[in-house]
Amino acid sequence: MKLGTIKNGTRDGQLVVVKRDNSQYTPATDIAPTMQAALDAWDDVAPQLEALAAKLESGEVSGTPVDVDQFHSPLPRAYEWIDGSAYINHIVLVRKARDAEPPATLETDPLVYQGGSGVFLAPTEDIPLPNPEWGLDFEAEVAVVLGDTPQGVKAADAEKHIKLLMVVNDNTYRNLIPAELAKNFGFFQSKPATTFAPFAITPDELGEHWQEGRVDLPLKTDYNGEFFGDPDAGPAMHFSFFQLIEHIAKTRAFTAGTILGSGTVSNEDRSRGSSCLSEKRMIEKIDTGEFKTPYMQVGDTVDIRMRDKAGQNLFGTISQKVVKG
Repeated sequence: MKLGTIKNGTRDGQLVVVKRDNSQYTPATDIAPTMQAALDAWDDVAPQLEALAAKLESGEVSGTPVDVDQFHSPLPRAYEWIDGSAYINHIVLVRKARDAEPPATLETDPLVYQGGSGVFLAPTEDIPLPNPEWGLDFEAEVAVVLGDTPQGVKAADAEKHIKLLMVVNDNTYRNLIPAELAKNFGFFQSKPATTFAPFAITPDELGEHWQEGRVDLPLKTDYNGEFFGDPDAGPAMHFSFFQLIEHIAKTRAFTAGTILGSGTVSNEDRSRGSSCLSEKRMIEKIDTGEFKTPYMQVGDTVDIRMRDKAGQNLFGTISQKVVKG
């Protein structure tokens, strides 16, 4: 099942069901007015949404052509946005980029931070850049949307709490990070509004590509119209989403609508490219002794998508342009 949120003049938009080929949608307001409302009553409404999706696929229900510019991020705002860093190769490279050592518990204890969740950017919304010296970077990721998740849940029981999957651009101001972390109090100013691809899907839509809490498919990024990277999101994800859920739930419960990110998708195989500028810059520094690629500037564009083996664009495309803030 594929869901989305179209703009209707309200903060939370209108819930719609989307065809698998992304061509049409139909309103789901008779079932749940918004994505959050659906998540709040998921066990009751999911079967109804699935039935509506089946009718849309078969043509029993007529659809409206999809115009991605009309779509919000699937959750235009969320109760919580928690981002992990489950790809060790990414951690090692970006730490080197700012002359920092990886944590001693790199392989045993996941890294997570809590970002701003009250304002998300729509999938084709411009990225404002108030100051180029802040070092704007994109970060292509995968995320899950949780239902109500109790404190203390273990990885072995975590799957049932994952309701939806999404693709993410976790925008970052790289040059603001060192000073913030030097205060030993985490990210804040260095993390502007995050962007999500237009469609959220249920895990069963991935079939064999949903592997023990990992999405075993490439995540492709184009930068300024050219290929930038398509690392596989599956095998290199050191901590699965199940393990990340166990980690964050150690001391507290989470409400339906909480978003949990994978962190920047990263592979050791350099032929797969990267999912952020910081990694490419660090590889340049290792190879040549200097950074060559600048961070994003006004006018730059980024496009992020994930296709299955049949070429289907599962989540739709994040397609953004940097503008002066």
